[in-house]
Amino acid sequence: MPVVPKKQLGQHFLADENILGVIGRLAELEPTDVVLEIGAGLGVLTRFLAGSSAHVHAVELDRSLEPHLRPHASDGVTLHWGDALALDLAALRPTPTKLVANLPYNVATPVVVESLEGLPSLELWCVMVQREVADRFFASPSTKAYSAVSVLVQLAARKTGFHPVARTVFRPPPNVDSALVAFRRLPLPPGFKSVKLVVEASFAHRRKTLPNSLALAGLAGRQQGVEALAKIGRAANVRAEELEPGEFVALAAAL
Repeated sequence: MPVVPKKQLGQHFLADENILGVIGRLAELEPTDVVLEIGAGLGVLTRFLAGSSAHVHAVELDRSLEPHLRPHASDGVTLHWGDALALDLAALRPTPTKLVANLPYNVATPVVVESLEGLPSLELWCVMVQREVADRFFASPSTKAYSAVSVLVQLAARKTGFHPVARTVFRPPPNVDSALVAFRRLPLPPGFKSVKLVVEASFAHRRKTLPNSLALAGLAGRQQGVEALAKIGRAANVRAEELEPGEFVALAAAL
């Protein structure tokens, strides 16, 4: 019986296996890799990953897909049922070294952001996401796409690959363009947890000046924000989108 994708879960199943070779190349898959896949769907990518790595942790929220995924469960594939944002992924054994996934649209950004610090064992990400999300990850300052996510991803990783993906690769075809984006971990800056708080507060009201944004978030008084910006050589009227990722590390330290 054909599976009807659930719109509320952001399901768009991989239907064209030709994209698997591109995923394998961008993910730099090795026989020793332990791969975390979030949003296993019908198991098309799961099966490919199982044949290219040592172990696959396949996470899926929709239990109705069990008949499609259960045949892939073996010594090399462990199925995990539940919300990826609620599961204790850091406790998985063997420990995942790469995140390779066709991420459900509605959790793509939080999954990537939370994994930067929450899954320190990850060395490389290769994720299929909406094109605008992929562009946001490595957007430049003072552009419309530049956001808190851009800063956090760029502080934690460097881009290693990018590949536009046709809508026809999915069933049903989505109404938006998609892309594969790959990035490799960099050492996290010291105090990353504090930096993340500052970054998220700074972009929460992106049309406002940074001191006002920090004050509205309750992270620092306006004057304290002005003084911290002066310490890093920035004027009081600067907005979050104007700062380079590294400047947020300095700003967090100054606060």
